[in-house]
Amino acid sequence: MDERPDEALVEEVRRGRTEAFSELARRHQQRVYRLVYGMTRNHSDADDLSQEVFMTAFRSISGFTGRSGFYTWLYRIAVNRTLNFLRERRPEKERAEFHENLPCDSGSGDDASPEGRSIQSELRGRMIEAVEALPPVYKASFLLVVDQGLSHAEAARALGCSENTISWRMHKARKMLQNRLRPFISEVAP
Repeated sequence: MDERPDEALVEEVRRGRTEAFSELARRHQQRVYRLVYGMTRNHSDADDLSQEVFMTAFRSISGFTGRSGFYTWLYRIAVNRTLNFLRERRPEKERAEFHENLPCDSGSGDDASPEGRSIQSELRGRMIEAVEALPPVYKASFLLVVDQGLSHAEAARALGCSENTISWRMHKARKMLQNRLRPFISEVAP
């Protein structure tokens, strides 16, 4: 496993060592795939788009200035390419899966009663639907921060906007999710 920092590998790619880009792709492949899949909800689309992201990054590596981290630059390419794809395609059908990291498990599954597990399962399904219904820019911000674990500053660099914009989008996304989930929560609350 190569321990050199991303920026050192970028310099090697610029000098013609394409093997260095293979290492960059290996390092970031799963995270890019998860991001793209979280936005498209389709494994085949995520596979294709992830490959396109890495091809674009390879062709555009000379445009990487180093003002942000390599992965932030790569995520910006991934988000932009995926948003363009979604605009072109317009969702034919919402898909029912969401990544395992969805933050709606609030207890240990083994200790919960059957009723509690059922409520958790339904909440997960409702949360998936609510996230899927977010407008694309809010969904992208939400997935970068919540699913990918980026800070607001990192997400802002990835999306090419200000940190305040990300904070605002996260606030609005949470409000939209709360409004959408409120009827379910009031149904199950004691």
